[in-house]
Amino acid sequence: MKKSLFLSLIAAVVVLASCNKTLPNPEQLSVNPNPLVLKGGKVDAVITGTFPEKKFAKKGVLVVTPVLKYDGQEALGEPVTYVGEKAKENGKTVNYKKGGKYSQSCSFDYVPAMIQSELYLRFEAKVGDKVIEIPDLKVADGVVVTSALAKASDNKSACTPDKFQRVIQELTEADIKFLIQSADLRSKEANSDEMKALKAAIKDAKAAEKKEINKIEVSGYASPDGGMDLNEKLAQNRQKVSANFLQKDLKKNKVANAIESNITAEDWEGFQKAMENSNLQDKDLVLRVLSMYSDPEEREAQIKNLSAVYKNIADEILPALRRSRLILTTDIIGKSDEEISELAKNDPAQLSVEELLYAATLTNDKAEKMAIYQKAAELYNDYRAYNGMGQLYFDGGNVDEAIRCYVKALEIQPNDPDVNYNAGIAYMAANDLEKAEEHLGKAAGTKANLSAAMGTLYTQKGDYAAAKKAYGENATNNAAVQQILDEDYAGAAKTLANVKEPNATTAYLKAVVGARTNDKAAVYANLTSAIAQDAALKARAARDIEFAKFAEDAEFQAIVK
Repeated sequence: MKKSLFLSLIAAVVVLASCNKTLPNPEQLSVNPNPLVLKGGKVDAVITGTFPEKKFAKKGVLVVTPVLKYDGQEALGEPVTYVGEKAKENGKTVNYKKGGKYSQSCSFDYVPAMIQSELYLRFEAKVGDKVIEIPDLKVADGVVVTSALAKASDNKSACTPDKFQRVIQELTEADIKFLIQSADLRSKEANSDEMKALKAAIKDAKAAEKKEINKIEVSGYASPDGGMDLNEKLAQNRQKVSANFLQKDLKKNKVANAIESNITAEDWEGFQKAMENSNLQDKDLVLRVLSMYSDPEEREAQIKNLSAVYKNIADEILPALRRSRLILTTDIIGKSDEEISELAKNDPAQLSVEELLYAATLTNDKAEKMAIYQKAAELYNDYRAYNGMGQLYFDGGNVDEAIRCYVKALEIQPNDPDVNYNAGIAYMAANDLEKAEEHLGKAAGTKANLSAAMGTLYTQKGDYAAAKKAYGENATNNAAVQQILDEDYAGAAKTLANVKEPNATTAYLKAVVGARTNDKAAVYANLTSAIAQDAALKARAARDIEFAKFAEDAEFQAIVK
C-alpha cells in the first residue's frame, strides 16, 4: 500500500520552519504484510518509505512508534528516532539535501482480541525546541489470524487402557516320569504331589461357581535317543496310559470334558531347554551341535560322538524327557459389568486396579468417570488413573488441571509415550511450545497421531515447511489450516472434505477457503453451518478479516448479526 505520509505535518511545520527546514515527509509508504498476519504467536510487519529531498529540517527530530490498536487497547512496537544533520539528539540521520530511506520493523505478541485491529504510526516531532503535534496515522489493517485455527484440541488425546480380562486362564501341570524304553505307570508317579494338585484343581474347577474347565491335555514324550519308530511307539503308549489313568478320576468327579491327546516322538525342544538350564561341562558344545544340525539322526549321532559329555547327558538330562505331561486349563470368570459398576460406585476398594479402570469405560457420564479415576488414583496411585483424569480435564477445556494430572502420571511412569503425547498437546494448548516439543519428543510409540500433533506444533511455531512435512496425508482441520497458509486452496478443500469427524471448525475453514477463492456461495453456506454448530463463531466471523470483502453484503450481515 502506498501513501503520501504526514500531510497534516507539512501544514503544521511550514509556518514554523524557515529556509525549507521542515520535518520529514516519507512518501511511497508501504507495509508488508498488509493486512497484518499472525505467525508463530507474533504479529510482525515491516514499514518502508522515502524521505524526500530537502524536507527533513537539519535540527528536526522525529520519533516514530508503531501502535497496534484493538478492542480499546494498544500494543506498542519499538520506536525509531530520525534526526536532522544538526540535531543534538541521537538517532538515524536523514540528509537534508538527499533525503533518505525510511524503514521500521515491528513485532507484537498476539492476543485474540487483535483479530480486529489496525496498525498506526505515532509521532513525537520537534524542530529545535518547538514541539509539533501530529495525529496517529493509520498505515495497515490487521490481523489475519487463520493460523490460530490450528488448535491443540484438534488432536485427540491418547488413552492408557486397562488390562482387565473377564476370563483369566489358569494352568495346572503335572509330569509323569517313565523308565527308559518303558510306558509302565509307576505308583510313586501316580501319587506324586503334582498329580494330587492336578486332581484337586480339576475337582475345584468343577465345583466353583466362577470357574470352568476349558480343556484337559495329555501329551506323551520320548527322549531323543533311540530309533524314531521306537520313540514314537513309546510316546503313544505313555500318552495312552496317562490319559486312561486321568480319565478314571474325571469319571469319579463327573467331569465330562474330553481329553486332548498329543505326542512328541523325540523331544528335542525339551532337550535343548534342559541343556540350557544345566550346569553340565561342555554344554555349549552340545548346543552348538543342535544349532548346526536339524536332522534328528545326525543330531543324535554327533552328540553320542561327544563321549566325554554323553554319559552325563544320559544320566542327568534324558530321564526327565521320558514323560507324559498333563495340563489342566481353567477359566476363572471375573465380575460382570453390572457387578463392577455397582462396586465402583459403592465399594471401589473391593475392585482391583484393572477392574476399577475398566469401570470407567462402562459409563459415558463424565462426572462418574472422573470419580472413578480419582478413586483409582487414591487407592492404587496408578499413572493410568491420572492420565484418564487429564483427558477429561483437557476435553473439558481445563488445560491447567490436565497438565497437573499428566505431570503426576509422568512422575509414576516417566517414559510412557501416550502420557507424554497427552502432556505435549496440553502444553501446546497452554501456549508453552517449548514444553510441548519436549514431551512430544518422548512420545514415539504412542497410539495417537503423533505426526499430526507435530504438524500442529510446527504451525503454531510458524515453521510452515516443517508443518507441511509432518502433516503428510493427514486429513485434519489443522492440516487444512496449514494448506490455507500455504495458499494451497485445492489441497485444503480436499483435506476438509476427508476429515473423519467434521465439526464447526471444519465448516469455518471451508468458508475461509471459499473467501480466498471468491466463492461467495461456499462462504455463506459453510459459515451458516459453522455457526449452527458453534454460536461463538458468529462473533469471530463478523470481525475476521478473511471475510472483509463480504462485510457489506446483506446476506453476510444476516448470518453474523
